[in-house]
Amino acid sequence: MNIVRLSYPWAEGSRPHADHSQIMAIGQFDGLHLGHTSVIEHGIRLAKSLGIAASVMTFNPNPKEILGKGDYEGYLTPLSIKEEILRSMGVDTLYVAQFNHAFSTVTPEQFYYEMLRPLKVHTAVVGFDFHFGHKGAGTPELLRELGQESLQVDTVPAFQLEGTKVSSTAIRRALREGDAALAARLLGRPYQIRGTVIDGDKRGRTIGFPTANLDLNEKYVVPKSGVYAVRVMAEGAWRAGVMNIGYKPTFQSGETRPSFEAHIFDYQGDLYGQQLAAELIDYIRPEQKFGSIDELVTQIRLDAEEARRRLV
Repeated sequence: MNIVRLSYPWAEGSRPHADHSQIMAIGQFDGLHLGHTSVIEHGIRLAKSLGIAASVMTFNPNPKEILGKGDYEGYLTPLSIKEEILRSMGVDTLYVAQFNHAFSTVTPEQFYYEMLRPLKVHTAVVGFDFHFGHKGAGTPELLRELGQESLQVDTVPAFQLEGTKVSSTAIRRALREGDAALAARLLGRPYQIRGTVIDGDKRGRTIGFPTANLDLNEKYVVPKSGVYAVRVMAEGAWRAGVMNIGYKPTFQSGETRPSFEAHIFDYQGDLYGQQLAAELIDYIRPEQKFGSIDELVTQIRLDAEEARRRLV
């Protein structure tokens, strides 16, 4: 997959251009959930039927982050994960438009004439709720008017799962409530976080449960505090484990930054400094404060047993 980065205002020699027609799915696509993939897969099928390239345009950083929207919580799929998923889907070119304050002022007309036309977009494939341009003034209907005879616009309806519309908002809500299983159903895969293993307090080793303490490498949506059954990609293999997300109230108080500590079953290797990915499979229990180390160790054993059972 070819990755093209677009930055507005255009520097000399950086204006968008393409040599051949293409089908382009356009959207923020944070989460690349089942609704998003239905839009992108529609574009890929159409491109194959016409014998032309399939592309995706996304925006980074998230516009809500740049514009200071109050409901911005972080990413479901940071750009690095988004790139991997789109590559696996068979997208030919990914256009990453840098979203900054200058880009936020681009009108719908500028977006069409300065970006889509130079990129020779044959058909724009968008979701039913697609908006573009300054203050979201652009709609699929306006894009059709702007394109007239030179641009087709396909609008893909909302994706329904068990009678409910799949959306990034619903996935964030599920994660806030600790419903990792629901988030996975809506995403079409488990929710994943990634980070570097850093030094922690090493307390886990002293009680028989060594943990990998992850320093997340992106601003992710942080799930509800508690204990999760997880799968961790470590040294080239997915390994079963249990993870605590939260503030370790048994040992400290007043902590404002959550920790992400994974105990990988039946693993003794040294992971310090390595990049790990963790998939949240199921929520086991809320985080709690224990009266003694012995109580904590007893509960960790129970959590590990429960995680193993749920990961079978």
